[in-house]
Amino acid sequence: MPGFLGVPAGAAYRLVSALTHLLTPAAGGLAAVAAIVLFTAAVRLLISPLSLRALRGQAAMARLAPRVQALHTRYGRQPERFKRELTALYKREGTSPFAGVLPLLAQWPFLSVMYLLFRSATVNGAPNQLLSDGLFGVPLGAHWLSGAGLLSVHDALFLAVFAVLAALCWLSARLARRAAPAVAAPAAGTPAKRRAGRVPAAPARAGQSRGAELTAARTRPDPAEALANSKAAGLLTRVLPYVTVVFAAFAPLAAAIYLLTTVAWTLAERRLFLRRTARAASVPVPATR
Repeated sequence: MPGFLGVPAGAAYRLVSALTHLLTPAAGGLAAVAAIVLFTAAVRLLISPLSLRALRGQAAMARLAPRVQALHTRYGRQPERFKRELTALYKREGTSPFAGVLPLLAQWPFLSVMYLLFRSATVNGAPNQLLSDGLFGVPLGAHWLSGAGLLSVHDALFLAVFAVLAALCWLSARLARRAAPAVAAPAAGTPAKRRAGRVPAAPARAGQSRGAELTAARTRPDPAEALANSKAAGLLTRVLPYVTVVFAAFAPLAAAIYLLTTVAWTLAERRLFLRRTARAASVPVPATR
C-alpha cells in the first residue's frame, strides 16, 4: 500500500479487523459491516466539535441573510467596499461562510483511508483479509459497475444503498432549507418598492443635479442579476447533497456504507441541533427588576 496514506490505512485496517473479530459472535456475517459503521461513528464523534461549530455557523449565516442582502443592496456596485463590509460583519458575528465545509474537509482523510483500505489487496505486506468479508454475498471491496446485471444480488444491493442514501440526502437538504429563513423582502423605501408604487419616492433635494440622479440609478443592484444569483444558489443547494450518491456509485461497497452512515449521522445531528435551538428560543426570558 504505497503513498502517504499507507500508515493511516494500516492503522484503520487493524482497528476495523479488531472490531470485526469482536463483533463476530453477535453479528456473524455482518460483523465487518457493523465494524465499518462503528468506525464511522467514532470518526463523527471525533469531529463532533467541528460539526457543532458548522451548525452554529449555518444558523448564524441564515440569521445574517437579511443584513447581507442589505449590504448587497447598498454596496452592490462597489465590490471592494461590499467585501470589506461583509468581512467586518462576519468578524463581528464570529462566523464565516465556509463554516459548514469544516466537517466535510475533516472527514475527507478518513473517507480516503476507507476507500484505499478496500481497494488494496495487501496491507503492510500481508493479504487484506477484509476483502473476503461482504454484505449478502457482495464483497465489501466490490464496485457497482462490476456487477453481473440488474437482476443480480450485487446490483440490487447497490441500488438499495443508493436509494437510501439519496433519501437521506433529500431529508438533510429539506431540513436545511426549513432551517433557513425566507429571503427577506426589500425594505420599505428601497428602489424595488418605489418602482412598485407602494412607497412614494422621496422628493429630490434642492440643488440635486441630473447627473447625481443618473449616478444613483447606475449604483442600484440589477434585480434580474440578483434573481439569477438567487436561482443559481438555490440550484446548488438542491444538487450538492446528491454528489454523495454519485461518489458512492464509483466507490467500494465499504466506502458507500461509510457514506450512508455519516449522512444519517449528519441528519440526526441537524435535527437534534434544530430541536434544541427551537426549545431554547421558546424559553421566556425572566423579567429583570
